[in-house]
Amino acid sequence: MWVNGPVGLGAEHRVLRLGMRSVLVVVPFVVAGTRLMDVLPLFEADHRVMTVFTVAPSPNGAICHGAEEFIRAAGGLVIPWHQAVQTEFDLILAASANGVAELHGKPVLLSHGAGAIRPLLNARSSGAAAVPTHALHRETLTNKGRVLPRVLALSHDSELNALRESCPEALPAAVVIGDICYDRLVASMPLRDRYRAAFGLGDGQRLVVVTSTWQPESALGRHPDLLDQLVAELPRGRYRVVAILHPNIWNVHGAYQVRLWMANALRAGLLLLPPEEGWRAALVAADVVVGDYGSVTRYGAAIGAPILLTGYPEHDIRPDSTADLMYRCAPHIRLGLPLVDQLAATIDCSWQADMTARITSRPGQAGRILRTALYRLLDLSEPARAVPVSPLPLPITGTCHE
Repeated sequence: MWVNGPVGLGAEHRVLRLGMRSVLVVVPFVVAGTRLMDVLPLFEADHRVMTVFTVAPSPNGAICHGAEEFIRAAGGLVIPWHQAVQTEFDLILAASANGVAELHGKPVLLSHGAGAIRPLLNARSSGAAAVPTHALHRETLTNKGRVLPRVLALSHDSELNALRESCPEALPAAVVIGDICYDRLVASMPLRDRYRAAFGLGDGQRLVVVTSTWQPESALGRHPDLLDQLVAELPRGRYRVVAILHPNIWNVHGAYQVRLWMANALRAGLLLLPPEEGWRAALVAADVVVGDYGSVTRYGAAIGAPILLTGYPEHDIRPDSTADLMYRCAPHIRLGLPLVDQLAATIDCSWQADMTARITSRPGQAGRILRTALYRLLDLSEPARAVPVSPLPLPITGTCHE
């Protein structure tokens, strides 16, 4: 089946107006989609630009559960992958290289987490004999000797050095834009009291945010009873516990299974955030973040939230990475000791300014720099209006699980 949308043969008879530039948004999995949703407002109120979405398959040809549902929940027009690969687009937005080589247009490639250099040296799926890798290797950025992205959006100047070593032919495409997710977190900090009220916090209550990435080395992979222990030990009148689970946990296992695992904690008062949004509002509202090496914990550290670590694969942390900095400087929670005392103790946050400096080289500028690059590729004049850094939406607690 094909979709009679605004692109492809005969589209001129269906569109609202002629001459619009087409932007394909590639969503192979939810995490990539959430990052691209931060980018799309750069086209707001511009009737010269139209967007359509597609779900790119994984390298093994499988489709990630939840990706299409994520797009449709946002109201995006989804065209099937077999149609996308046979259509020419003016611009391709991607936060993962999955499938980009098969598409026709000018690709813009962003990171879908805190930086392009992943915190672990090796991908678990590649086996024990694998050599260290990251998202800036030649195998990721080229196809048949051709550099894939026309713009490679980087968050930090240090990533240019990594790119120079691993794929120097991609340097002309590289643009250091900063981190648009971090910028939105910072823009939301003045509204912290509003986010706390949205989570139902009363006077004197502390918000404990627990975050886990999705691999066996993660917080919940190593400590499946972590949430049960926290909600059991922390007095409900003084603490509220919110859980942020990596979208891949939801997408691989399904929402029913996740709620089944969390049933005891949910009955005891745990607030379980949906995978699409709300996690950043929780970071802004947090009094302490209990987490692992994942991007959510590192973003929390970058905006100054006190951090307690758990679930760290010490043998596989990339030296001198943001995860390594956090591992060396943040205190580690000790699950065999009373948790109330550890959460009530003063946590040293002095090292976190260094985390901020490592997350982005262009704080507050990502939207402006990226919009200029996008409009250059579209061969359109950039809108005269300034690029605001939008605060995050309030969490819709009715979509949370409790």
